[in-house]
Amino acid sequence: MTNIPGKNELDAVLVERHSEEICLRLQRATVAVMGLGGLGSSVAVALVRIGVGKLLLADYDAVELSNLNRQYYFLDQLGLPKTEALQQNLARINPYLRIDLINRRLTEEMIPELFSDADVVVECFDDPIMKAAGLRAVLTAMPGVGYVGASGVAGYGENNIIQTRKIQDHIYLVGDFESAAEDGISLMAPRVGIAAHHQANQVLRILLGVDT
Repeated sequence: MTNIPGKNELDAVLVERHSEEICLRLQRATVAVMGLGGLGSSVAVALVRIGVGKLLLADYDAVELSNLNRQYYFLDQLGLPKTEALQQNLARINPYLRIDLINRRLTEEMIPELFSDADVVVECFDDPIMKAAGLRAVLTAMPGVGYVGASGVAGYGENNIIQTRKIQDHIYLVGDFESAAEDGISLMAPRVGIAAHHQANQVLRILLGVDT
């Protein structure tokens, strides 16, 4: 049986890699991820790997077979709520992470209340209506909170047209801003992964004060 390293040992490795100052900032941070599909599940994994201290994970769906082409789940998790399945997977990376699960359908009105402690909110919805609702909620009721959304990640277009754009202070969007999923243009793991890691890196830049 493999011995699981203790929290102090894991923390020490991250400090060696990233510096104590960066690690302390990340350990004190809280990030909300809204939607745990291809984008959200990959964003969460990246944030855990860099040492973000607390995640708020929100989704109301269960893991389906059709999700496995691009989402961070496994065959033996079919039927589980995505919140619970992702928590299981993240715990295999860092069992000492603090996670709150929100297993419910979000509304614009709920977002400021549920994520009032978040330093950054990451929008990873499939639904364009909820994408707009998430952005409005942060703009109108969460001043100073970072926001990283997504728009246009479908298909297998050129890598470098996935971009991160600053919309205004604290507000960023990632994607090519055109490629929506439709007949003949599906969501595929490589391009979704590129966008998800753009989102995760932008969260990191906000938490470290590189970008406002």
